[in-house]
Amino acid sequence: MLKRTCYSDNIKDGEEVVLAGWVHERRDLGGIKFILLRDREGIAQITAPKKKVSEEIFKLMDSLGREWVITVKGNVKSSPQAPGGLEVIPTEIEVISMAEPSLPLDPSEKVDADIDTRLDNRYMDIRKPKVTAIFKIRSEILRAARDYLLSQSFVEIQTPKISASGTEGGTELFPLSYFEREAFLAQSPQLYKQTMMATGMDRVFEMAHYFRAEESNTRRHLSESDAVDIEMSFIENEDDVMHILENLVSYILKCVNENKKKELSLLGIEINVPPTPFRRVKYDEAISLLQEAGFNVHHGEDLGTESEKALGNIIKEKYGDDLYFLTKYPLSTKPFYTNFDGDVARAFDLDYKGIEISSGGQRIHNVEVLKTRIKEKGLPVSSFEAYLKPFRFGMPPHGGFGLGIDRLIMQMLNLENIREGVLFPHDRRRLEP
Repeated sequence: MLKRTCYSDNIKDGEEVVLAGWVHERRDLGGIKFILLRDREGIAQITAPKKKVSEEIFKLMDSLGREWVITVKGNVKSSPQAPGGLEVIPTEIEVISMAEPSLPLDPSEKVDADIDTRLDNRYMDIRKPKVTAIFKIRSEILRAARDYLLSQSFVEIQTPKISASGTEGGTELFPLSYFEREAFLAQSPQLYKQTMMATGMDRVFEMAHYFRAEESNTRRHLSESDAVDIEMSFIENEDDVMHILENLVSYILKCVNENKKKELSLLGIEINVPPTPFRRVKYDEAISLLQEAGFNVHHGEDLGTESEKALGNIIKEKYGDDLYFLTKYPLSTKPFYTNFDGDVARAFDLDYKGIEISSGGQRIHNVEVLKTRIKEKGLPVSSFEAYLKPFRFGMPPHGGFGLGIDRLIMQMLNLENIREGVLFPHDRRRLEP
């Protein structure tokens, strides 16, 4: 097999190259034949004038089908009409793999496909240059997140994905049989990363994987999701945690803007990188703004999807902000481990264009207060003995957050559905592929 020497975006006039990829399109103008060859980095035009290529290659160009995998060896020439202003005159073409003529969807995107058809045939859907661009941007998000946190003295960890109890209780749990015991897929690394605060490793993060039995079939809910999860010790209050989060998000947006210009251009996206600190909107103010806009919301309620979206529009119109913190929630709306002042939680959400992408705050580090809060939430203290044990032997004040990668990329790229930014999404109805 011919060995690829470069991708389609790195060919140069006058060079001999070997390209490898898929037949995107084929055209025949009689005395000259064209193939558009698609690889990970773009599309190259393979041009075969009858008078300049061998008879064997000229005939072979006729037989190649769409989405066949081929390698092409040839010479690069300047051509103003070709993609990137360059074309390849082939001296050798090798067929690696053929595709059936009836394709499940159209990678050239001339024919639209609904989201279910796309996900059922994800291997074909990701061949589309715009879909490939989404996942190259996703990769940059993860790289930027890791680089920023490492620069801030965080240590990367990995925690178990099987847990003896739920992080937040409730019904959003996937139970499983763990030998003779019942266990659960981890809702988040929350309890484990808090345990790490008792070890002296006082700044940790994880590229985490969540499992939540979401009953909702909405455009923003999944059964499996990814997040950047952090925990940090010796904080004064939740503001210290918010400072890390807003600078992390700002750094991610800057890196995507600087390093993925081609992909953003292909998607028609311009990213606004807001200055830090991000706007803080207190819960009481948010409720008042929604009520003034005619929404039937009441103090003490958590904000639902429609209220969240409406608030995003109000904040955008009033202040011009896409990213903003919601703070000073009623304690009743937050998990048992959230610290508090009276009936106000030391917690926050970070919203992006009307959708929550992160939640966090300062945690309780007093073991007796923790026990009380677990009971108040209607949970059995006995189920949390392993979690509570470190709190009895010296636990510093700490806090953290989880930043949802799937929601971040959905909002950043204005995707219609969160599933578009996930390779193989699973939800209430979808388990395969």
